[in-house]
Amino acid sequence: MREVTLRVKNKLPQATEVQKLEKKALVSYIYIGPPTNVRLFGTESRIQLNDQFANVNDVPEFIAREREARPEADRNFLTTSLKVHYESKMGIVTDVKQELRQAGALRINYSTLKGARENN
Repeated sequence: MREVTLRVKNKLPQATEVQKLEKKALVSYIYIGPPTNVRLFGTESRIQLNDQFANVNDVPEFIAREREARPEADRNFLTTSLKVHYESKMGIVTDVKQELRQAGALRINYSTLKGARENN
């Protein structure tokens, strides 16, 4: 697994029905959350691809680079895992998913923590 310096907060939501990914070498991660440096970058959720902030328009290029980095036989099995901070708005997540769809990255996974639901 690639080591990434997180520039966004990444407290994942909890879920009761979770499954582990089989081949983690075939997983590319997209981080979405508020920046850790609020003074410099504000409080709105941002997208992080590898070690850099990115715009929604950068997602297809990121997917293309990730595919090129894999052996040709494994490219169809590439999974994109979204690690989304639990307080992030769904608008940015939907925008990222639309870009993934246009890039042909149709295997999407949401990373969560295993746990019980909280009763409100």
